Amino acid sequence: MTPVPYLEPPSTSKHVVVRLQKEGRPGRHPSHDEDRYGLQSALTDPSSYKQTRTVGQVEKTNDRDFETELRRYKTMETAANKLQKEAKGYLDSLRAMTASQMRIAETIDAFYGDAGTRDGVSRSYKSAVEDLDAETIKALDGPYRKCVLEPISRFCAYFPDINECVKKRQNKLTDYDGLRAKVKKLTEKPDKDVQKLPLAEREAEAARSAYEGLNTQLLDELPQLIDLRVPYLDPSFEALVKIQLRFCAEAYSRMAQVQQFLDKDTREQYAEGHLDARVEEVLQEIRGLSISGTV
Repeated sequence: MTPVPYLEPPSTSKHVVVRLQKEGRPGRHPSHDEDRYGLQSALTDPSSYKQTRTVGQVEKTNDRDFETELRRYKTMETAANKLQKEAKGYLDSLRAMTASQMRIAETIDAFYGDAGTRDGVSRSYKSAVEDLDAETIKALDGPYRKCVLEPISRFCAYFPDINECVKKRQNKLTDYDGLRAKVKKLTEKPDKDVQKLPLAEREAEAARSAYEGLNTQLLDELPQLIDLRVPYLDPSFEALVKIQLRFCAEAYSRMAQVQQFLDKDTREQYAEGHLDARVEEVLQEIRGLSISGTV
């Protein structure tokens, strides 16, 4: 069998994940024209995609654009993990089917006994399924793993790193919201220590920069990763179709060879749709035997 050529995954896919793992990307520095502390501009700008909601005493930042992309990513992650599971299950099912064919062929051969030896039909069937198991399945195993299973597994292997990056973003957001609440509290109720407010402002600004840097990366690169799924998996899908076609063609070819060992009348009755009548005729003969009871 000519192996289906395996295409390496697009380098951009790995590049996206590597970039997502880098947390230190600097954020935009606010200008002096913005509010004094550079903390509220992202929240009060009417054109901003972020909103806040108060939970307890802390205003929580909501980013609708990010939530939309995260939902899309999670949908893709679920589908890809299921695809990986089903792809492995397909190969296991092929092995299980040929193993079952082997067992039933051995049973049929034993059932026919000498009668099967005379016309060769049971031995021919047994030989056909043995060849299907020994040659076809083993020949398809390597290409299936290389062209289907391994690429899907590599794609799914990116998810833990991406999920960790999403988790880091959430942690940075929690830090930012907490420090922003601290600045607000110190502004409304100044502390005796006048240094506390400037310190809290610097901490909040650093937290904002860290959060927005990572948030921007994810907003930019999650859609890229989602879009890459199609060009990445297309070669594997093509390989799957070709492997299925090869297996079905081989199975049909080997089973067709068994037909020549069937008697001519049986083949003609099957082709004309009269085989059921022939079976009923034989059953009637069995019923006529005194030892058959109520069969």
